[in-house]
Amino acid sequence: MTTNVSPDPHLVDMALTRKFLLDYPREAVLKIESMGPRDVAPVLGQQPVHVLLSLWRYLMPNVAAELLAFLPAEQVRQLLTELPPQDAVRTVSQMEAESRDTLLRTLHEPVRRELATLMSYPENSAGRLMDTRALTFRDNMTISETLHILRKRQLKTARSIFLVDAEGRLSAKVHVQDIAISNPGMALGELAKPVTAAVTGTAGKDEISELFEKYQLLDLPVVDVDQRLLGIINHSSLVQVSQEDMSSDVLAMVGASREERALSKPLFAVKKRMPWLQVNLLTAFLAASMVGIFESTIASFTALAVLLPVVAGQSGNAGAQALAVTMRGLALREITVRHWFRVMFKEVRVGLINGIGIAVTCGIGVFVWSQSIGLVMVICSAMVLAMIAAGFAGAVVPIVLVRLGQDPAQASSIILTTVTDIVGFFAFLGIAALLSGFL
Repeated sequence: MTTNVSPDPHLVDMALTRKFLLDYPREAVLKIESMGPRDVAPVLGQQPVHVLLSLWRYLMPNVAAELLAFLPAEQVRQLLTELPPQDAVRTVSQMEAESRDTLLRTLHEPVRRELATLMSYPENSAGRLMDTRALTFRDNMTISETLHILRKRQLKTARSIFLVDAEGRLSAKVHVQDIAISNPGMALGELAKPVTAAVTGTAGKDEISELFEKYQLLDLPVVDVDQRLLGIINHSSLVQVSQEDMSSDVLAMVGASREERALSKPLFAVKKRMPWLQVNLLTAFLAASMVGIFESTIASFTALAVLLPVVAGQSGNAGAQALAVTMRGLALREITVRHWFRVMFKEVRVGLINGIGIAVTCGIGVFVWSQSIGLVMVICSAMVLAMIAAGFAGAVVPIVLVRLGQDPAQASSIILTTVTDIVGFFAFLGIAALLSGFL
C-alpha cells in the first residue's frame, strides 16, 4: 500500500518563487522595486545566490544597495564575489562611505582589491567629481511615487532625475521642476527628455567643462562602458574644483607649492619654495650677465643705470599680461596648441602698439629729465623692442610647455621673467652702445 506524502507548502512556495525569479527577472525586478527592501529581503534571503545574480543586472543601483543591508551577510559576500565587477561597483557605490568600507572588508582580498581599483579614478576625473548617490527611475513610475522617493532620500542638490530602460541603461532624464508641477498620477515617461551628454568615469575635467559649457548643463551623468549610470556631476562641484585649480595655478606661477596653505609650517613652505628660488637665481645671473657685457658703456654713461630698470619693468608687466590671457585661454579651452601663431601674432601686435605708446610717454619724461635726444632715442627704441619680445614670450611660452606635456602654470612665470629681463637689458644697452655718439 502506497502512502501519499503531502509536499511541504513552504518548499513548494520557495520553488515557485525561484522559478518566477529565474524565468521572469524583469517582471520580478519591477515588483521588487515597487516594494520596500525590508519586505522583499526575507524572500530573497532564502534564494540561492545564482537566482539573485539573474536579478541584479536589472535592479536599479540604489534599490540594490538598500537590499544588501537586509540580506544575510554570507549571502551578500557570495553575491558581490560572483557578480560582474562593474555591477558590484554600481551597487556598493550607492552606499554611505562607512557602510561601504565595512562591507568591502568582509570580502576576500582579491575581490576587494579589484573593486577598490575599479572605484578609484584619476585626480579631477569624472569619477572623482561625481556624486554616486544618484537615483535612477523607470519611465512607468508615477510622479507621486517619484516624489515619495525623493523626499525619503533628501537629495537637495538634485536638478534632474535619470530614467533607465529594462536593461538598466541610461535612457532619458526629467527635470525636478517639471515633476514638482505635474499631476501626481502622470508617468515619468511623459515628461522625459533625451540625455544630451554623458561621460565615462575617466573623462578629464577639461572635457567635462566643455560639455557643461556647450550644452548649458546643470548636471552631467557619468556612465560605465555598458551605459549604466554611475553618478552625477553637479555644476557646483565643477565650479568648486575650477576655483581650487585657479588658486593653485596662481601659487605655481610664482614658484610656490600647490599644496601650501597660508598656515602651513615654515619648513614645509621653505622645502617647496626653495628649488624654484634657486632656479630663479640662476636666471637672474643670466640677466645680470647681459649687464656685465656692457659694463664699459654703463661706466661711460651713468644715466643708463638709472633707466635700465624702467625698460625691464615695463616689459615684465606686458609679458605678465600676455601670459595671463594665454593661460586663461588654455584653461578654458578657448585656444589649443594649434592656435599658437594666431595668439603669438596678436600679442606681438599688442606689444608693438603698447610699446610705441609707452615709448612716447617715456621719451617725454626722459627728455625733460636729461635734455638728451640720444638718450630718448635709446630708451624709446629699446622699449618698443622689449614690449614686442614680452608679448611674444607671454603667448608662446605656455603654449610650448603644453605642447611638451608640461604644466604651464609651474614654469611660465620664471621663463617669462628671464626672457623679458635679458631682452630688455640687451636691447637697451645694445642700442646705447650703437648710439653712444649721440649720448
